[in-house]
Amino acid sequence: MEYRELRHSAAHVLADAVKQIYPKTKLTIGPPIEEGFYYDFDIDKTFTSEDLQKIEKKALEIIDKNYEFKKSKKTRKEAEKILENEPYKLELLKNIPDDKITFYQHGNFIDLCAGPHIKSTGEIKGFKLLKTSGAYWKGDSKNRQLQRIYGVAFPTKKELDVFLKKREEAEKRDHRKLGEEQELFFFNPNAPGAPFWLPKGMVIFKELEKYWRKIHEEHDYQETSTPILLKEDIFKKSGHISHYKENMFGLNVEKEQYYLKPMNCPEGTMVYAWKLRSYRDLPLRLSEIGRLHRNELSGVLGGMFRVRQITMDDAHIFCTEEQIFQEVTNVLTIIRKFYDLFNLKMSYFFSTMPDSALGDISIWKKAESALEGALKANKLKYETKEKQGAFYGPKIDVHITDALDREWQLATIQLDFNMPERFNLTYEGADGRKHRPVMIHRAIFGSFERFIGILTEHCGGRFPLWISPVQVKILTLTDKNIKYGENVFEKLKKERIRAELDNRPESMGKKVRDAQLEQVFYIVTVGEKEESNNTLAIRTRDGKVKFGIKAEKFIDDVLEEIKENIRKTMRHRILKDAVCLALVSAKIRRFSGP
Repeated sequence: MEYRELRHSAAHVLADAVKQIYPKTKLTIGPPIEEGFYYDFDIDKTFTSEDLQKIEKKALEIIDKNYEFKKSKKTRKEAEKILENEPYKLELLKNIPDDKITFYQHGNFIDLCAGPHIKSTGEIKGFKLLKTSGAYWKGDSKNRQLQRIYGVAFPTKKELDVFLKKREEAEKRDHRKLGEEQELFFFNPNAPGAPFWLPKGMVIFKELEKYWRKIHEEHDYQETSTPILLKEDIFKKSGHISHYKENMFGLNVEKEQYYLKPMNCPEGTMVYAWKLRSYRDLPLRLSEIGRLHRNELSGVLGGMFRVRQITMDDAHIFCTEEQIFQEVTNVLTIIRKFYDLFNLKMSYFFSTMPDSALGDISIWKKAESALEGALKANKLKYETKEKQGAFYGPKIDVHITDALDREWQLATIQLDFNMPERFNLTYEGADGRKHRPVMIHRAIFGSFERFIGILTEHCGGRFPLWISPVQVKILTLTDKNIKYGENVFEKLKKERIRAELDNRPESMGKKVRDAQLEQVFYIVTVGEKEESNNTLAIRTRDGKVKFGIKAEKFIDDVLEEIKENIRKTMRHRILKDAVCLALVSAKIRRFSGP
């Protein structure tokens, strides 16, 4: 059973329950989302926790009656009659072609819906309403405000219990809460779907950026930067207008239509095409930390996990068909190096041609064969996701499992024969003739926003030393020790160790507690004993304390620990990558295209 179908069906059950209790309610939309579902209602009241309990009780009664979900096609006239008292549904109906008008009914409840659904309400064994919030129709604040109810649904009660337990732990680790407590970032309703980065949050961002550039330079990528605002024609040519327009922000400038770019791909082709290319230039690896904008519905925005403004870890590789295998293998190597840094468990998924795909099926088969062949040759276990590829090409998605056992899709490798064709990209071959390159779209951790949100919750705010916003905090016992504390602080700063000095006239106990709440990696306390002996008292984040440590020794140890954190991973991966490349080298030599 697909969770998406189950959750979609649960949204219908929720709408039925609300209509039974509040018959004058007007229905809008109720989609499944990543961790459940929601439904928006036009009702002259604000839902309370008591209302949710009442609605949930009614929904469970509907589930227990095991109503069958029945699909039916209707004429436009029949549909308008059914929906005569549902103005929002009538508005949606206007955009549905005559041959696509379908309804789903369970019991006496009927709703305009394309489906699909599960067989009956009784298949929902775990159902829970979580919260309510305000929302605007179509996400536009100019429209009427609606009442939204969120819920979850599972095929078993056990899965619901596990979810609720994890949710309780997740609430403690909520990145929005930790982001404000640790002064990393915050959100403001004046900029929905876009974080405000604070100085400490920018430390994490910049350290990730620094490491990202390091590994890309090591793998011969050339960094680029492309415009955020482009004319409509470029997105028509790329296929985004016909396949992605609803997710794009449009602007009218001097009577011409422009769009904020939702992806860097079309711009990547323009960088490639700005001068003539030879086979000697390939593979050409162009990386970009690009700022993107996507018009996500307000109902699916969720802190860093779903945003409208995205900073993408992006790159596009232009290569020959013979080079595909090696390039995909190289990207898989970078992905493994990166995720090992954070002890994140990886799983691989291969996504094939979707129904709304660009290009000829023969091209898709060739691209699918090349990507799947790389997975097999690299001896990676993977699952196939039928019809889940990008509209321009099949893809490999890498999922990670975090400390709460939640799965997240992050890295992606997409193989594209279509965009080079649409933009007429060529290179001069060794034979002196024009040839078409292949384009590989890839991201290592997806977006900075989403990855940092996931990392914050995965670590519970206890970031690894090399990426911690504050690596060391110095606490002075009395005013007499401030000068000594300042000397230690300056020594740490000189070595570019991120440190803070707390010389407030507070008790040492309070200072220690405050530093622990901030999840500072090392807490250094200095009093009369430390000053007279020219030493430090060091408290780790786990509460272990060492006395009599020389400042120089502590600084050397911190610097070495920061380096070792990355170096250890590199040594581990170098060995594994050498074995991997030895296994596939023969296949690379024999490989002659997909």
